[in-house]
Amino acid sequence: MSSIWTVTPSLEGMAERTRNTAVEAMGIEFLEVGDDYLVARMPVDHRTVQPAGILHGGASVVLAETLGSVAANHCIRRPDKAGVGLEINANHIRSVRSGWVIGTARPLHIGGTTQVWEIRIENEEGKLVCMSRITMAVIPVPG
Repeated sequence: MSSIWTVTPSLEGMAERTRNTAVEAMGIEFLEVGDDYLVARMPVDHRTVQPAGILHGGASVVLAETLGSVAANHCIRRPDKAGVGLEINANHIRSVRSGWVIGTARPLHIGGTTQVWEIRIENEEGKLVCMSRITMAVIPVPG
């Protein structure tokens, strides 16, 4: 399979670009770049749990939106365009109390005006925690 990336993501570049953002504050780490996917993990700790001590659904959505947005912006076909989140949904399947959750983003559609990404979030045992889908709008670069 050929790569989907118009700009090949690097782990170092993604980490640098997300420094001093919610991504860094929540402990999200980029792990892997494949020909058609991006993987990151997020700790399940005091930054990402709800008062009941389980992974906060909103934290899962932050991980999903991070993966979908970063991936989408590495697939933009024109340098004068950028991808921004238009809609996201998440189905929370299983609770997690500790450790890490791992998200994998894969494209469902990469178009010139919209992109749709599926993000599967699993626990360390590979069990599904959350299934998310984000639609990205491809817009002129602000500024």
